[in-house]
Amino acid sequence: MSSATPANRWKNSAPHSAPATSPFSSLTPRSPSTNAFAEARDCVIVSTSTLELGIDVGDLDRVIQIDSPSSVASFLQRIGRTGRRAGTSRNCLFLATRPDTLLQAAGLLSLWARGWVEAVTPLPSPRHLVAQQLLAVTLQEHRIGDRLWPEQWNGLAPFASPLLSHLISEGFLDSDGGMLFVGPEAEKHFGRRHFMELTASFTAPPEFTVLAGRTEIGTTDPSVPTEERQGPRRLLLAGRSWQVTFIDWARRRAFVEPVEGGGVAKWQGSEARGLSYALTRAMRDALLGTDPDVKLTRRATATLAELRMDRAPHEVHPAGTLLVHDADAARWWTWAGYRAATLAASLGNLADPVQRPTDTHVRLRQDLSLADWKAARAELPDALTLPTVDPRAIRGLKFSVALPPRIATATLAERLADFDGALAAAQDPVRVE
Repeated sequence: MSSATPANRWKNSAPHSAPATSPFSSLTPRSPSTNAFAEARDCVIVSTSTLELGIDVGDLDRVIQIDSPSSVASFLQRIGRTGRRAGTSRNCLFLATRPDTLLQAAGLLSLWARGWVEAVTPLPSPRHLVAQQLLAVTLQEHRIGDRLWPEQWNGLAPFASPLLSHLISEGFLDSDGGMLFVGPEAEKHFGRRHFMELTASFTAPPEFTVLAGRTEIGTTDPSVPTEERQGPRRLLLAGRSWQVTFIDWARRRAFVEPVEGGGVAKWQGSEARGLSYALTRAMRDALLGTDPDVKLTRRATATLAELRMDRAPHEVHPAGTLLVHDADAARWWTWAGYRAATLAASLGNLADPVQRPTDTHVRLRQDLSLADWKAARAELPDALTLPTVDPRAIRGLKFSVALPPRIATATLAERLADFDGALAAAQDPVRVE
C-alpha cells in the first residue's frame, strides 16, 4: 500500500496514553506531528478529512484515499502532501468501497486531469452577517450615532439599512437621543460570556445528534432538516430505520424511535453532503464511457464496465437527460448536482413532495402525464425558483434570530440553490422512456 513499512500506527489514541517508548509520546494537541512524524522513519497517519486543513506533517510518501472527496480542491489538498522532496512525485491511491464511490472518484479524477478546480466564490447574500456586524460595531463603540453608523460600512450602508430598522424595532438595538446601544434582545441571545457569540461569524457544521431515549445512535447530515417533507420523517442509521419524533433545533438533537421498513430519507456523513454540477456531470461522462487518465486496477475496470452495462441504459443518454417511468416513480435523470434541488422546487406539484434531493435525479409524480411534462418542461427555464426549506431550519443559520423570518429563510434557500446548474439541466434535450 505504501513504499514505507507502517511500523507504528496512530488510531485516535490520546497522546498521554501512548507508551513511554512510543514515538508519539511527545505529541501534544498543539503539535500533532512536530516530533513524532518528523523523526520517525516508518509510520502511518490515519486521519479524517481535517488533515487537508493545513496541519504540518512534512512530506508523505503516499496518500491512500478511502472512497472519494466531494471536490477537486479537497483532493488537491490531500495529494499535495506528497512529492515535496526532490526526485519524488505526487501520488495518491484511491480505495473505493462501493461502485457509487468508484464512479465519483472516476469523475473527480477526470476533472483533475483536465486542470479543472472549483472556483472560490463567496456565499450569496450573507444578511445574517450584516446583522452580526451591526451589533458588533455597536458593542465595540459602546454607542454609535443613528446617522453616523454608515461611516463604519465603507459605502455598503444601503444594504444594511433595512436590517438596522429591524434590529431597532425588535429590541436588539436601543435608540435614545440619536444614539444606538446594544439592546435587551441582543443581550438575551448573544450576551453570554461577554458576547462571545458575536466575535466569530462561523460555526461548526450543524450536524444533529440522533438519540433513542438517552442512547446516542449517531449524527445526521445538516441537509436533512432543511428539506420540506410531507408525512413522517424517517432516516436510516446504525443499520436500521428510525422515525423522528422530535427535533430540538436549538441543541441540534433529533429524537427517534425504531420502525420497520426503510425511511424516506437517508442522513449522510460529512463527505456526502451533495456534489457540484461539474462533478456530477463528470460522473455522468464516466457512466457514458469516459475513463479517467489514471492507472486503474483490473477490478476497477471491471466494476466500471458493470456500471455502464447495468445503469447507463436507464440513467444516462449522450444526447441529453432521461425521463424514466419506474415501477414506483417517474425519475428525471438530470445529473445536475445536489444544489439543483432548485429543479424540484421549480416543477411545483409535478415533483414528488416526499423525496430527498439527490445529485443525479429528481423524482416526479408517478401519475405524471406526457402533456403535463411537456408543458412544465417548456416553462422551466423561465420559472426557476429557490428551493423550499423548512422554516425551523433557519435556527441553524448563525445570527438568524436577528433577522426577519422571511429574510432568514431566503438567505438559507439561496445557499441551497444552483441556478446555473439548474438552467443548464433545464435546457438539455430530454429523452422520455
